[in-house]
Amino acid sequence: MAPDPLRFHVRPALREPSLLVALEGWNDAGEAATTAARWIADQTKAVPLAQIDPEEFYDFTVRRPHVTVEDGIVQRLEWPTTRFSFASHGGRDLVIGIGVEPHLRWRTWSDAVLRAAREVGARRVALLGSYLADVLYSRPVGVTAVASDEELLGRFDLEAVRYGGPTGMVGLLGLRLREAGCEVLALWAGLPHYIQLAPNARGALALVERVVPFLGLSLDTAPLRHSADDCEQRVSQMVSADPELAEYVRELKRREFAQ
Repeated sequence: MAPDPLRFHVRPALREPSLLVALEGWNDAGEAATTAARWIADQTKAVPLAQIDPEEFYDFTVRRPHVTVEDGIVQRLEWPTTRFSFASHGGRDLVIGIGVEPHLRWRTWSDAVLRAAREVGARRVALLGSYLADVLYSRPVGVTAVASDEELLGRFDLEAVRYGGPTGMVGLLGLRLREAGCEVLALWAGLPHYIQLAPNARGALALVERVVPFLGLSLDTAPLRHSADDCEQRVSQMVSADPELAEYVRELKRREFAQ
């Protein structure tokens, strides 16, 4: 029998925690989703809970381990994996899963996430994603959603996703968690495809502002907002310095005005 890929470090007594998941890779344009999740983990002072062993799920020639060498000696080797942490903040318990979208055995990997949710007692799950789109960088970042129940979209004033095509692990997890009886909200931030910028703090801020009410948290977003303002200034400078890019942005504005 294969070893269990899900390993808990501790077994805290959590009270109906919410689960938040973000994954690097295809679901994480501009690293906005994982930046948002890491920011929430930092703000809530989340500590290690569990992890999924990576051996079965990654092609390490595609996503290589990260090594740290000091003075000719290997100090640390980090494998691509998914780690869960937990926190209590403002009377709310929260579990946060941050990792790398698996390359292999998606059903087995998602089984491990579902079991993690079940074992900690999470019935409310937020999934974060970001994608590249033909949008104006100067407009507020648009966030659309996929929900387990249409009522959720109305309650949190969210625009529904309309899409047909390839999906990532966020799409699969949303479906499987809903089938398992969880209340699920997947939030997607649309970022300009013509700007190569990571981490994209504007996208992260948009996701945080939308997911925090769903999780029942109260967080001071001022530091992240400051980073988002800096991000916008950098993008404006990039556009101003590139005549072709500036013309493309003007064309986007003309299209938007014509609609």
